[in-house]
Amino acid sequence: MPEDVENTEQAEPEVDELEALRNENEELIDTLQRVKAEFDNYRKRAMRDQESLVARAGERIVKELLPVLDDLERALEAAHAHEEAKLEEGVTLVHRQLEQILEREGLSPVKTDGKFDPHVHEALLTQPSAAEEGAVIEVLQKGYRLGDRVLRPARVVVAGPKEDDASDGDTL
Repeated sequence: MPEDVENTEQAEPEVDELEALRNENEELIDTLQRVKAEFDNYRKRAMRDQESLVARAGERIVKELLPVLDDLERALEAAHAHEEAKLEEGVTLVHRQLEQILEREGLSPVKTDGKFDPHVHEALLTQPSAAEEGAVIEVLQKGYRLGDRVLRPARVVVAGPKEDDASDGDTL
């Protein structure tokens, strides 16, 4: 029987050692899973940051090109008034190409028909008008969006109260 006692004493340390190794293994697996999850989150965050950086770089370039687009529009108006067909044709071609490039980059004009919207319009003046009060009656400078962001608000003239409404209180 002394051999049986000796075998039992050897078996218990092996069981304890095996259990300790299993616990250590589970802890290491848990740590590894946490590190993997943190790395996945880091990778996703880095990708979002990179996309944001690319979008901002495109925004800067497009914003710098807006004055060129404005100048070409003014040149078109001047050329059309003087009926210089070749100049008008060339400027029209350049204008169209520039517009197409900017549209491919996500640029779109702010809509100016209808009611004044302070999120996309900048009211420079209000004028008495036959139009409904608060309606955009003239665009002084086009506004643009880049994707869903307003890059530059449209500068507009907004219809104020009708002339006869304003003069009703001015009796001398």
